[in-house]
Amino acid sequence: MDPSAAAPKLRQPSTAATATVKSKKKKTTSEALSHDVLCIIFSFLDLVQLIRCSAVSTSWSKAVNKLKLHQTEYFKQQHSNPNGLIDASFSQRSLSEQAEQLAMEQHRLALQRAPANVIQWKGHSVGVNQCRMKMGKVLTGVGDKVMRLWSAESCKCLDEYFLVDKAPLIDFDFDEGKVVGLVGTRICIWNRTEARNVFSSRENLFTKALCMRYVDPEAVIGCEDGKVRVFDLYSRKCTQIIKMHQGPVSCLAFSDDQLLVSGSSLGTLSLSDLSSDQRVVLLGSTYSAGVKTLCFNPNSYMVFAGSTAGSVSCWDLRNTTRTLWETRVSPNVIYSMHHLMNDTSTLVVGGIDGVLRTVDQVTGEVISRCIMDDSTTALHRSTERFGTVQIERRKVKSLSEDDRIDLMPRTSKPQITCLAVGMEKVVTTHNDKYIRVWKFRK
Repeated sequence: MDPSAAAPKLRQPSTAATATVKSKKKKTTSEALSHDVLCIIFSFLDLVQLIRCSAVSTSWSKAVNKLKLHQTEYFKQQHSNPNGLIDASFSQRSLSEQAEQLAMEQHRLALQRAPANVIQWKGHSVGVNQCRMKMGKVLTGVGDKVMRLWSAESCKCLDEYFLVDKAPLIDFDFDEGKVVGLVGTRICIWNRTEARNVFSSRENLFTKALCMRYVDPEAVIGCEDGKVRVFDLYSRKCTQIIKMHQGPVSCLAFSDDQLLVSGSSLGTLSLSDLSSDQRVVLLGSTYSAGVKTLCFNPNSYMVFAGSTAGSVSCWDLRNTTRTLWETRVSPNVIYSMHHLMNDTSTLVVGGIDGVLRTVDQVTGEVISRCIMDDSTTALHRSTERFGTVQIERRKVKSLSEDDRIDLMPRTSKPQITCLAVGMEKVVTTHNDKYIRVWKFRK
């Protein structure tokens, strides 16, 4: 059931506008290509490229899986002996697990030592400081009155989602069917369909809200009073209120199995399980430093916290009595952390000093540091619905632990306010007009 089924319509496109959209609708590339043509094209790709293709559309995914191209490519790379025979151990493990493992290894190597470029463009009229990335699509916003959806590969604008009034956009996330935003004191839902509708909760439902995360059918909202409000996206009602901190809730992580982790500006971390008795457990404290950002890995049950003092700490939720590790990765505030889905190896960290760092999830060791090079090359101009955009390329410069960051030009290291990780790529925003995609390729 979609949330739109239980909510009143706030905005409907005109009949003429709907007809125009329908008349311009064309077949996508994946629909236009025949199955045989896809087979020929896919036969030239390696495993990681095939995995990317399977995420493009349902038809491409079916083509890749039906033809067992994953299996063929994996045999080529891992299981062929000098006599050309296939290793018998292959049948003992699932194909998807082995393909995923190989992809994660290549992703780690790319982040660690592959050459990289930054593709950048001005995506908003004012500074933008939030981004999310899923299935090769990037959603950016917070700053002006519109969120924009982009292709991470082509940098083309795919869609726009406008705020319904003058209330500020505080936080947001999206999935295949909708965009959910914390707007002022309420939750708004944008339906990602042709007939664009915006649905909203009543106003003043969340006073002094600071952050939001959601997993269908619930959104969790952290507030200044130290409480987390649980909001049902279908009934559009607040169903639970949980006191988690003595100070403001500065950041949240929310898992599919309803584990809720929250951080406070006073430096405390708390855990609650919404599926049970809601008992709040204190995970630990960063002491004098506030918790600025959280990242939870559901595969390893590890939670990572970035502090205002530049430290990253790790807890294992299966043993909440102690910190696994704590590393001072930066001399300044950590604003954002993220890892690729299913990756239990690397964590990408960004903050006020503008250095993009990759940290080992298990040990806390910083395995790479990089900034942008000063030189810029214009690639091309792209005409979007809101104007002409110039796409530019900048090289990435790797740093050592001993490099003096404070002596480097500011233009090469604008503060990283938010980041999102994809396969061999990282998207960053910087509280300026630019959106940047860091592409790491072996």
